[in-house]
Amino acid sequence: MASILQGNDLRQLGFPEGRAIGLALAQLQRKEHKRLTQADQLELLKAVLASPTDFLTNLAWSHTAAALLPPVSRHIELVARKPYVTFGAEHIDAGAVHQMETAMKLPVTVAGALMPDAHHGYGLPIGGVLATDNAVIPYAVGVDIGCRMALSVYDLPAKYLTQRVQEVRHLLLENTRFGSGRSWERGQRLDHAVLHSDTFQAIPFLKNKLDRAAEQVGTSGSGNHFVEFGIVDITDPANDLGLPLGQYVGVLSHSGSRGLGAGIAEHYTKLAKDVCQLPAEAQNLAWLGLDTEAGQEYWAAMNLAGDYASACHDQIHRRLARALGEKPLAKVENHHNFAWKERLADGREVITHRKGATPAGAGVLGIIPGSMTAPGFIVRGRGAAASLSSASHGAGRLLSRTRAKAEIGEADLRRQLADYGVELLGGGLDEAPQAYKDIHTVMASQRELVDVLGSFTPKIVRMDGA
Repeated sequence: MASILQGNDLRQLGFPEGRAIGLALAQLQRKEHKRLTQADQLELLKAVLASPTDFLTNLAWSHTAAALLPPVSRHIELVARKPYVTFGAEHIDAGAVHQMETAMKLPVTVAGALMPDAHHGYGLPIGGVLATDNAVIPYAVGVDIGCRMALSVYDLPAKYLTQRVQEVRHLLLENTRFGSGRSWERGQRLDHAVLHSDTFQAIPFLKNKLDRAAEQVGTSGSGNHFVEFGIVDITDPANDLGLPLGQYVGVLSHSGSRGLGAGIAEHYTKLAKDVCQLPAEAQNLAWLGLDTEAGQEYWAAMNLAGDYASACHDQIHRRLARALGEKPLAKVENHHNFAWKERLADGREVITHRKGATPAGAGVLGIIPGSMTAPGFIVRGRGAAASLSSASHGAGRLLSRTRAKAEIGEADLRRQLADYGVELLGGGLDEAPQAYKDIHTVMASQRELVDVLGSFTPKIVRMDGA
């Protein structure tokens, strides 16, 4: 065992007076470092001292390394706005445009794009795509991390949904759970590999989140989340799904990472705001560097939340397939509210945030929903550089939730549902079809971004609510 180094030994190496010495000595008391010879300990300390930035993501030495670096001012000014491309500009509200303009002034911003379904959000507008340099912005990912669409296509005729309305209604009510805080009852919960992820134990913040995650896996939130039966119409012979042209029964779901994702977003946004103090109009765009311990933690937690959101959809679709007694012919799934490490056309690596935007890389499949009474579309991305290989994630809100509740009557909603032959279980006026933009107009604004392979028309819709 090595003899114990003292503060004077570190001073002789060149360590400055202050926290760095105490932090370094504390690290040398860890089991793996106590086994080193004194010469090896000194060599390790020399390496940290010579290049502290190389150790900022090292779990053992990150705090010591940070203490060796000059204090960084937390106050960050915005810079000149970088250019970005807007699709369907005439249909986007001024609030969303202002938020995008602000995001394009961040020092870490490299590129951006605004999708035709864009509307005002928190920090980055919903429908905003933002590429940054080695930085991740928790609120540009969003609260519902990894929120996604998932579609299962079944070899059942379209008339199945009109002939068995009562049966399908029962299937939805029995095999889905909705609402903030809602979970499956004991004895009805299903296990999933994501619940055994080492990340739950590796990140201190997540250690007490596992039990709640296990309770909620396979459930859906409130708001615009849904599970619905509808008619899939395959219209492109080369549809990449291996399906002949024609109509099928489909199940489409939309939900995310439940309380797990919300907790991660709130925790790391608070950390980001503490170390990255921006002007008032940009404070929800505070970022974490991926060369920091907090940034690496958030990245791991975000990916866990994305996997968890996918697990929720997996269980929803498994339960319904089992109840139907059918195996799906094909599946399509895509997520938004996420950040990806990608490369721009010039080869530069960036962190691409898609806040309510569908990944649309060349050949990538996705689903862009409309509303309860409007079709959604199965699409294949074209990899357009101008949109950072993105497309809209839906029709986008025309009315805020508050305005929708004030301006749309219950009778108006029921009349429109009846006109389109749609049965709604749950839901509210804030999710009425009239609260959304025209999906056909939105799709016309992004013809250069995606190819349409088919459509999905809702018929029996389940949402949160009585």
